[in-house]
Amino acid sequence: MKVLVTGGAGFIGSHTVDLLLARGYQVRVLDSLQPRVHPLGKPAWLAGDAEFQQGFAENREDLGRALEGVDAVFHFAAYQDYMQDFSAFLRVNAESTALLYERIVERRLPVRKVVVASSQAVAGEGKYECRDHGVVYPGPRPLEQLERGDWEVKCPRCGGDLRPLEIDESVARPHTAYGISKLAAELLAVSLGRRYGIPSVALRYTYVQGPRNSFYNAYSGACRIFSLRLLAGLPPVVYEDGQQLRDFLDVADVARANLLALEDPRADDGVFNVGPGRAMTVLEFARVVVKAAGASLEPVITGEFRAGDTRHTVSDVTALQSLGWRAEIPIEQTVGRYLEWIRGFSNTRQYLEAAERAMRAGQVIRKVRPVP
Repeated sequence: MKVLVTGGAGFIGSHTVDLLLARGYQVRVLDSLQPRVHPLGKPAWLAGDAEFQQGFAENREDLGRALEGVDAVFHFAAYQDYMQDFSAFLRVNAESTALLYERIVERRLPVRKVVVASSQAVAGEGKYECRDHGVVYPGPRPLEQLERGDWEVKCPRCGGDLRPLEIDESVARPHTAYGISKLAAELLAVSLGRRYGIPSVALRYTYVQGPRNSFYNAYSGACRIFSLRLLAGLPPVVYEDGQQLRDFLDVADVARANLLALEDPRADDGVFNVGPGRAMTVLEFARVVVKAAGASLEPVITGEFRAGDTRHTVSDVTALQSLGWRAEIPIEQTVGRYLEWIRGFSNTRQYLEAAERAMRAGQVIRKVRPVP
């Protein structure tokens, strides 16, 4: 069986390529080697046993060429960053998904399965419970609230305190261009897949961490940010008050979930959360990274926040667990593997500083305003 992996040189894509090859699949990779992620070109970690084509998943000719002779597709090619390139999110993430099905249908290609990468960002601010009004789905926190240093999400009906709940797959309320583009990709995959008899699966990943998570771009996860600072002799900076709940997941566990979605027909036409089933605060995670790095620095809370961040987002993974998948790798092991990998690179501080400058210039990082 021959499998096309778009974005196969990237973080999740390359780990999935490795697992596919280990399982005996033939693999073709289509990747644009986007400079924000791959400024040095084709990465050394991309398996030599995989056929490589450089091109864009949103380009008709490139994608058509990559689809020739394949039996299944993992569609991981994506644009993600904290920058304000709103149109790029839709063009790369949503249009490429529509084009994928367009090319399969118009050429009557014998593709037997499509697995599309989605994101927890589809859920937006998520799912909460109000003491008086039950389950609610609040929108993003207003900027003026964050500028006061008031971090918790409020009930949209009474303004009262809320208790965060695990987010199931029915929650789809994105409030970022990235999240909107991923929801569009999900809807396209499941709807077009059903209409044209192409079994399709959308997987909503949580906060995926591990080796090969690019440190060149602004958007690449907490482990990357904390690790780069520690390697530069700086303490990790934690936004808001550090009490945000997150569910950090190892990329190797994600690769196993991807293969399950490909191989198990019970997943067909479904949308599944992929997460560890456990939560921790960002401050707790920062301390895990400090310990793994052998540092004595305490994380610093600066009174800053990132516009667009959610407060508490933890996914309910019951549906995927019902198919036999479980996250297996402890977060401490994940962090240790990432630190070991990133120590193999030199001059990493420049990328940390460049990403911070870019986010400040784009007004992504903001400070709490003092109360007059």
